Amino acid sequence: MTRPALQGHLAARLADEPVPAHLRRVADGTKGFLPDDEADALYDAAWAMAPHGPMLEVGTYCGKSATFLGAAAQLRDGVVFTVDHHRGSEENQPGWEWHDPELVDPVIGVMDTLPFFRHTMHAAGLEDVVVAVVGQSRVVAAAWSTPLAMLFIDGGHAAEHCISDYAGWAPHVMAGGVLAVHDVFPDPADGGQAPYEHIYLPAISDGFEEIRRVGSLRVLLKPDR
Repeated sequence: MTRPALQGHLAARLADEPVPAHLRRVADGTKGFLPDDEADALYDAAWAMAPHGPMLEVGTYCGKSATFLGAAAQLRDGVVFTVDHHRGSEENQPGWEWHDPELVDPVIGVMDTLPFFRHTMHAAGLEDVVVAVVGQSRVVAAAWSTPLAMLFIDGGHAAEHCISDYAGWAPHVMAGGVLAVHDVFPDPADGGQAPYEHIYLPAISDGFEEIRRVGSLRVLLKPDR
């Protein structure tokens, strides 16, 4: 596929329908790390791909990105699966930069983002189209067999997790499907390198072709061949 054709792919363009205002309000009030422009680009890709098969997110957190994926699925009669153990990534733990003490379960003393995610989906009215899969990404991936129209990887950012997420999930993207990757920073001065080195670059090496970039979000197409 030529570069102009890639850039003209539906998943690289603005969606024909905007994110419903009430869902944007829910997303805006949800804890998470997805800037508005990246959220809109993610929604655009999901809107394009939702009619073609299931979509899956690795890294749910409190449901901000799942709200945008779910908005597209709801409008287009699709479904989203979102995978997370809900105990927080390394950078979310006490003593790290992105720790939020409000997310610690007061009874057991560890992170638990699942109740926050469920509240988000209830507020958004997306419980019928966004399905939570609670568990380790590598364990779920090993048992998964359904081809995916879209895969969004935004899980743990340690190298081992990025390697595992790409190896476990990328083969499930159908031909002509989309892989979206968050927190891709080619320049180390801008952020951590693991998603760039262990997800984005291997995807390019495996034949995925970049069709859109917004901030740290990359949208890649798996060639239909």
